[in-house]
Amino acid sequence: MCKTNDEKGDSPKEGHEPTGEQAEFSALLEDSAEDLYEHAPCGYLSTLLDGRIAKVNATLLDWLGYEADDLVGGKHFSDLLTVGGRLYHETHFAPLLRMQGEISGIALEFKAADGSRLPVMVTSTVKTGGDGQPLLIRTTVFDARDRRAYETELLRARKAADEERDRLKRLAATLQKTLLPPTLANVPGLDVSAHYHIASVDEVGGDFYDLFPLAAGAWGLFLGDVCGKGAAAAAVTSLARYTLRAAAVYDSDPAAVLANLNTVLNHEYNGTDPRFCTVIFGLLTPDTDRGGFHITLASGGHPPALLMRADGTADFLHTPGGQLIGVLPDAQIATTTVHLAPGDTLLLHTDGLTEAHTADGGEDDRYGDDALLDFGRALAPTTASDTIGAVRDLLDTLGTGVDDDTAVLAIHVPPTHQ
Repeated sequence: MCKTNDEKGDSPKEGHEPTGEQAEFSALLEDSAEDLYEHAPCGYLSTLLDGRIAKVNATLLDWLGYEADDLVGGKHFSDLLTVGGRLYHETHFAPLLRMQGEISGIALEFKAADGSRLPVMVTSTVKTGGDGQPLLIRTTVFDARDRRAYETELLRARKAADEERDRLKRLAATLQKTLLPPTLANVPGLDVSAHYHIASVDEVGGDFYDLFPLAAGAWGLFLGDVCGKGAAAAAVTSLARYTLRAAAVYDSDPAAVLANLNTVLNHEYNGTDPRFCTVIFGLLTPDTDRGGFHITLASGGHPPALLMRADGTADFLHTPGGQLIGVLPDAQIATTTVHLAPGDTLLLHTDGLTEAHTADGGEDDRYGDDALLDFGRALAPTTASDTIGAVRDLLDTLGTGVDDDTAVLAIHVPPTHQ
């Protein structure tokens, strides 16, 4: 005999009461809705349109140390704010809320019952009735103490980092000054000028130059560029500068001076961190027969010097074949000799100038040797100070395109009629 569905128990009868477990779960949901409001992880606040507090949840009361009777009906929302918060509420918060009907993520400070301050993030919305008229304002309040502490710590860390960066800048600037001569030697019958352009104040560059007396009637000069930046490059710069001066006293032949430096660098930095540089070294002696100066230049992979003549012509003093100093045990040194007549000017420079980016932005946007040669031809005849002044103006024009330190050294033989 077949049974009906009711007899089988496959489905409850119409109007069947929920089981005890279902009733308990339903009651739990109802309790949870109320509990969620009262003990939510954020504060809830309802105010009338005039700002009087109509309802506040237990979470916010606990944060502020009030009882509900202390606030509901007698206090306004603005009464919970600090003086600055009240001003902001009256001039910005309340007007925007009236216009927009909602405002969110506003940082304020509440005053607790004990006088302490509670940083909060506030979001408010206007509840409207069926006719669209505003009824009350609902506000959600988030405790921002952890966020404020994080922001304070972030500001402290940033301030400390800025102070450390300023300290390192001062250290780098001081170190850079020690790597350059405080003054250049006074050579009778010769005008001299130099400039060091720093591409970044955060790191010590590797460019260096000097002009110093040797034996009676002779002077040495050099200009170079160490590979890299920072403390490691500064160490090589210092070593190179003092080695060149010492080597020139021992043997003033420019090729011998650079060979000595090559031996020192190759010996000191021949491991896993090799260091090298480009250098041009010159020996200056007065030319008593023709006037002016006789100069022999030796180059170890360095850009050629630019000679600007008294007659308005200009050209490079090429030293092809010179190799980087410090790379090979026996580097090839290239030399050239020239007479500096009265009115002539010689410019030595590092590749920070010719490797600078121009504003053209083309495939080859480097300033380049050709542009420097045109620069010299337009400048000649000139003096040492005018040359350095023009180079400084040029570097300023290139601006951020000069991404490497640049050192320039100019020597000029004044005309005899001056």
